[in-house]
Amino acid sequence: MSATSPAAVVVLAAGEGTRMKSKTPKVLHEISGRSLVGHVVAAARELDPQHLVVVVGHASEQVTAHLNAGDAVRTAFQAEQNGTGHAVRMGLEELGGNVEGTVIVVCGDTPLLSGETLGALAATHAADANAVTVLSAEVPDSTGYGRIVRDSATGAVTEIVEHKDATDEQRAIREINSGVFAFDGRLLGDALGKVRTDNSQGEEYLTDVLSILREAGHRVGASVAGDHREILGINNRLQLAQARRLLNERLLERAMLAGVTVVDPASTLIDATVTYERDAVVHPGTQLLGTTHLAEDSEVGPNSRIENTAVGAGARVDNSVTHSAEIGAGALVGPYAYLRPGTRLGTKAKAGTYVEMKNATIGEGTKVPHLSYVGDATIGDHTNIGAASVFVNYDGVAKHHTTIGSHCRTGSDNMFVAPVTVGDGVYTAAGSVITKDVPAGSLAVARGQQRNIEGWVARKRPGSAAAQAAQASSQETDGQS
Repeated sequence: MSATSPAAVVVLAAGEGTRMKSKTPKVLHEISGRSLVGHVVAAARELDPQHLVVVVGHASEQVTAHLNAGDAVRTAFQAEQNGTGHAVRMGLEELGGNVEGTVIVVCGDTPLLSGETLGALAATHAADANAVTVLSAEVPDSTGYGRIVRDSATGAVTEIVEHKDATDEQRAIREINSGVFAFDGRLLGDALGKVRTDNSQGEEYLTDVLSILREAGHRVGASVAGDHREILGINNRLQLAQARRLLNERLLERAMLAGVTVVDPASTLIDATVTYERDAVVHPGTQLLGTTHLAEDSEVGPNSRIENTAVGAGARVDNSVTHSAEIGAGALVGPYAYLRPGTRLGTKAKAGTYVEMKNATIGEGTKVPHLSYVGDATIGDHTNIGAASVFVNYDGVAKHHTTIGSHCRTGSDNMFVAPVTVGDGVYTAAGSVITKDVPAGSLAVARGQQRNIEGWVARKRPGSAAAQAAQASSQETDGQS
């Protein structure tokens, strides 16, 4: 922990969010690879707090399960949503009551809030020795927001005035309250016990703590966010889309400043969990999702969806979809390929046009160039799989594995009926259905003998266009002989 690391961060995520008009709790709606509350938790963790607790209420089991799907997050349960002050009190009770040190309170629906801004809030709180520090922002239009009123001499916050209660002079103030605060933990715990519910909602308001502490002679200050858009909360699908666009712009900017070429940022989506190395290139219409990693000099797109995929150095993915796959250095994918979970494409290997792979390991330099399905298979190095090949892995009950060795040349339109093993250096004839193991160095031919029945069309389809064409061809041949 650093000198300004808070003793605790309390994330408020108990509300239902009815304006989302969704069966999904508001804080679990996702943008850029994380839920709304997931973004807030990630920002909070950047502060390295001693304690981190998320207050849950509506759909608490669903929210808690989501939070614990990755690194476990401590939660506090607010059985009845009796206001923000009550929610914070539930969070502190989960931590054993009063907390010594700085307590930061954030809302679980503010996905644009950065760790850097929260860090600046904590630093200002410590430097100014405040009892409370409000995260504020200067906005172009402050209509509807609570105004931050400061003492002109000291800069201390004297009050937060809601828009409906503000004078004309106060309404001209552009600095607004974000709903994010840093508190002296000991003073916070004491003040929460004095918060009353004699208001129109009958709830415990966290903002009442500010007036309680100020009236007790303690200083209330403010830390201004560098970008007012960071404090935006999400209440409906329109705001969700707007936040997604803003966050996507921020993430792409970060990638480009790190050395990634993004040809058309307006048509490119990237998740917060994506990583990359310098000189990677992203073409238009591409989505980079989940834990995807782009290695140096890799090139992806256009029009590709790449999810939870490691793209090796110098690899190329063109007009394709990949999910939970590994693409080796210098490998080629597409156009129009589909790499499904468990696919591992070796160095300089190829999954070509209209190729689908699933749970398949493809060796170095091996090529599956066209129109093929490779499922539940291991293929060795420098093998070529003929066009229109199918790895028949499912018998209607269970999946089975196919193994093909190195330096093989399999013919077009082959069916490999698993379980089956094809040895190193094997050739297979076009049109073969391989049902038995093939020893190394063999030629496998598994197809019926061709039989031509001459005159069949004339006898069985007399007068048809085919019969007429055959007759004309025969007459032409007879005339030439």
